[in-house]
Amino acid sequence: MQLVFLLLLLIGVLAYQWHMRRSTTLTRACRWRMDRSVAPDYWHCAACGAQWRGDEPRDCLRPGRGQE
Repeated sequence: MQLVFLLLLLIGVLAYQWHMRRSTTLTRACRWRMDRSVAPDYWHCAACGAQWRGDEPRDCLRPGRGQE
């Protein structure tokens, strides 16, 4: 019985980690803000100044990181 419980616990922890890794890749420095005065889908980062149009960004788009 304990073996089944430990196996279920391990599967739960791994599933949680997979979900958290898949859901966001933002760094702590990223602070995305929507600015509807520019466009309804315009985002800018208050920390680094990166800009994005479209859905809410999930990645750090800071210039110089190779993701522009």
